[in-house]
Amino acid sequence: MRTPPPFAPVQAPWQLSERASALTSSAIREILKVTERPEMISFAGGLPSPEGFPVEVIQRAFAEVLATRGKSALQYGPTEGYGPLREWVAHRLTKAGAKLSGQDVLIVSGSQQGLDLLGKVLIDPKSKVLVETPSYLGALQSFSLYQPTFRSVPSDEQGLLPEALDAELAGGARFLYALPNFQNPSGRTLPLERRRALLDAAARHHFPVIEDDPYGELRYRGSPVPGLLALSEDSGATVIHLGSFSKVLAPGLRLGYIVAPHALVAKLAQAKQATDLHTATLTQMAVYEIVKGGFLETHLPGICALYQHQCSVMLEALAEHCPAGVSWSRPDGGMFIWVTLPAGLDSSALLEEALREEVAFVPGAPFYAEAGARNTLRLSFVTVPEARIREGIARLGALFARRIRQESAHAA
Repeated sequence: MRTPPPFAPVQAPWQLSERASALTSSAIREILKVTERPEMISFAGGLPSPEGFPVEVIQRAFAEVLATRGKSALQYGPTEGYGPLREWVAHRLTKAGAKLSGQDVLIVSGSQQGLDLLGKVLIDPKSKVLVETPSYLGALQSFSLYQPTFRSVPSDEQGLLPEALDAELAGGARFLYALPNFQNPSGRTLPLERRRALLDAAARHHFPVIEDDPYGELRYRGSPVPGLLALSEDSGATVIHLGSFSKVLAPGLRLGYIVAPHALVAKLAQAKQATDLHTATLTQMAVYEIVKGGFLETHLPGICALYQHQCSVMLEALAEHCPAGVSWSRPDGGMFIWVTLPAGLDSSALLEEALREEVAFVPGAPFYAEAGARNTLRLSFVTVPEARIREGIARLGALFARRIRQESAHAA
């Protein structure tokens, strides 16, 4: 048998599926690879602040569970999740206006798994899926694996426009995916009247709405707006709700949940059985140990105060350093500010220059399912100290001004 010459291409002994061949890496994950240097000021990652991680509380909870229920905590568990935690989720959402029981809840390994399971169960190749403009990149990436046809719902600075959901756009849609609270990436919150109009359109055109709500507990300005799940009780629309413990406790726990009608929960559980059998029992028991006594009610105000301060610092810095023609969102909660540059500028090209100046952000184009606004970008403020926020925005503001002058000179 001949040995191939050095550096000769060797054919792999496998063939990728068409689905796998079409996979691409997350734009955010790729950017994060170059932001690990300590001198880099990164506004790129959508990561919660480690200052909000209740390390000692989590440590005590795991120790308590292992000491008192160790053998059951280390055993296989039901696919649907740990019963007391499912009931806790149902009770919390019922207090917010929904009418639920634990049977309506499926515990998942982070809400990203929830998105994947919903894609598996609801999407066929070329089936229509409605998304906001822009939308969460992680959802687009997850749903894309199942080869849907994305249709973007027109939006403005307050969110999607329900009046655009006519028979042509909405007819035959498998679902509409939305983040109504402090949306990733735009930071916007869908107003109450639009929420009701969205549910009316969903009932009229017979599509379910996936309400992804990882940031809803992170409000630091204004009054809470009822969630789509609660509002759906009187609308005739079907709402599938996604929640997460990543932003209120810690993402390393990898714990989230789906709330859906019983029949859909059963089908999602079957899909989860084929994926990972069940979410880690020990983690579920420890999280229930933490939340059962009302810990979040005392913990969340501190996180919200921290995020409000960070957000205010960034908004002040943007107002101070950004040139005319640049605008940005002013979120009432969450972790993100959405910046819009003058038409004709490409934030992906600007990112290369920004990285040379040791500042990182996420360009806006990957957040669009179809052709998107390339003059947009996302900034995350929660993990960056105040002084570095001010310095990073000053560098970006100077970069924006320089590029705007160049474009103006070129146009002249």
